[in-house]
Amino acid sequence: MSRFTAELGQGGALSTGLGLNVLTINMHMGFGVFNRRFILPELRDAVRKVSADVVFLQEVHGTQQAHARRWEHWPTTSQYEFLADSMWPAFAYGRNAVYPDGDHGNALLSKYPIVHHENLDASVHGTEQRGLLHCVLAVPGYGPVHAICVHLGLREGHRRQQLNLLMGLLARLPVSAPVIVAGDFNDWRLQADSLLAGSGLHEAFVQASGAPAKSFPARWPLLRLDRIYVRNATTHRPKVLTNRPWSHLSDHAPLAVEVRL
Repeated sequence: MSRFTAELGQGGALSTGLGLNVLTINMHMGFGVFNRRFILPELRDAVRKVSADVVFLQEVHGTQQAHARRWEHWPTTSQYEFLADSMWPAFAYGRNAVYPDGDHGNALLSKYPIVHHENLDASVHGTEQRGLLHCVLAVPGYGPVHAICVHLGLREGHRRQQLNLLMGLLARLPVSAPVIVAGDFNDWRLQADSLLAGSGLHEAFVQASGAPAKSFPARWPLLRLDRIYVRNATTHRPKVLTNRPWSHLSDHAPLAVEVRL
């Protein structure tokens, strides 16, 4: 049994096919819940213990010069490279927000080669810079697997436009190709499923228990903000990681699931 399987616990019988262990987390720029403590090294240790094959990250710094000057253990590489270390040989970054001291966006870490990636600008009227990071993974024996890392806006009107952009991207992908869409949808009003109707996606937690996972705030999850959707694949044993150390490493609780192709 893998450490990932042990973390998720026992469940029903699995379907045939390759299993990809997937983790998604809004990592809060590498700071604890109240921004008082730099926790990126602890976050790396926690992510490594899950042993996920593909990690979807939101709110990750590419560069941040002010923090590098202030925090003694700030990495000399980007945050996503620091997290990838020697465990995820492939990674991609989608820069969404740029400011004088640095930038941040979405990132994807993968144990499989990333043969192509692009970052779609999903910002609306120049506010709340957002993006959809689309990566194509080369999975031996299964062909291309499409992975889309999502971070949507805080305003419902913006999220609607961004979900339409996601629908357009999905419509351009091969009909039979496996697709994984994961990240922070900020969908506290639970509108995403109806807006994505017709896309062929199904959400892991909705499939398992009838509702998206409660993932925010991490210590006492009440709001259902984060999602893991798949198309042409099945999901098994989805879990919200609310125990320590996760409850103290971000304001969002990570979501984990096994995706079988």
